[in-house]
Amino acid sequence: MEVAKEAPIAYSRLKISSEGVDGNGFILSQYTCTGANINPPLDIEGVPDGTKSLAIIVDDPDAANGDWVHWVAWNIPVLRHIKEARAMEAQGLNDLRQNRYDGPCPPQGVHHYHFKVYALDNLPELGEKTTKKLLEQAMQGHVLAFGELIALYER
Repeated sequence: MEVAKEAPIAYSRLKISSEGVDGNGFILSQYTCTGANINPPLDIEGVPDGTKSLAIIVDDPDAANGDWVHWVAWNIPVLRHIKEARAMEAQGLNDLRQNRYDGPCPPQGVHHYHFKVYALDNLPELGEKTTKKLLEQAMQGHVLAFGELIALYER
């Protein structure tokens, strides 16, 4: 019996950049656990018409036990620029079980930090115990555009 394959998801690409990442791709220390531990500014280009909110997931796939989640936020107004240390409308749990941004803090070596931004056609109704997985499930079928900035950090 042949299993039907799902069609690929069609969405636009967002261009994500940040003044908080230097020319070599390393995140500035003020946005890490050794600095102020605040979210870096993010510039977002290509947000499509019909976008009702933005969502952000920041994770580190280089963590020893697999993917480490640093930030889960949603229901962000449609912005082209997210300021550093911005208070978010809704934040879920990072892997420290905190409802906040938790900056890069690798125990050793260079790690890659994925700042993923989603343009959504809705405002997900989620609670403060929302995890990355729950946000991803809630976004299914609602992503109009996606973009990612990968930043490096080594302590």
